[in-house]
Amino acid sequence: MRVPTEPPQTQWEMPSPDLAGEDDLVGSGADLEPGTLLAAYRTGLFPMPIPDSRAMLWWSPARRGVLPLNGLRMSRSLRQSCAKYAIRVDTAFDEVIRACADPTRDGGWITDDIIAAYTRLHHDGWVHSVEAWDGDGRLAGGLYGVTIGGFFAGESMFHHQRDASKVALVALVRALSDQYADERLVDVQWQTPHLARLGVTEVPRGEYLTMLQRALKLPLPEAFS
Repeated sequence: MRVPTEPPQTQWEMPSPDLAGEDDLVGSGADLEPGTLLAAYRTGLFPMPIPDSRAMLWWSPARRGVLPLNGLRMSRSLRQSCAKYAIRVDTAFDEVIRACADPTRDGGWITDDIIAAYTRLHHDGWVHSVEAWDGDGRLAGGLYGVTIGGFFAGESMFHHQRDASKVALVALVRALSDQYADERLVDVQWQTPHLARLGVTEVPRGEYLTMLQRALKLPLPEAFS
């Protein structure tokens, strides 16, 4: 069993999401050291830069997007696509995060600093990729996210072939659907129309923080240990 390496504690005090009111933006500054990132996720925050921002920004949406494991919606075509791809975990993390960071994508936010920080967390056992591979052995799509106990923070996903990122999401849900499924938490930050069609819902920040603290106490899913 692979046990994630706990890094040195952060030197920064994480701002409390409870004090943010209806604002999604909670704070700015700090760094992207492993201890800082893990403290942020455990507090209910995540980093995301915006263009021309000189400091890292930390967010905790007032309405948080989450995917209930029993709420994933699969169309007939998606079920058919699931049979077309092979699923692997953590075999091509670098390719996945760099595909997610493709600067030609709309709304791209994954900088070189983000890539370096999350790659370091991946090597320490905290960040994982779920990959969909086609029959010719090509990476067709995937996603990556932070895993702490029973908490999975989805950071980004991509596809080179039809439905490949959705198939990776289906695989993630299946990997988390064990005896702790009712308490595990899949966080997608914000609900979008695309994610809503897959079953993502919104919960108030206070409810999310309660769900988070419960999920953090659970054991890691077998797929990531």
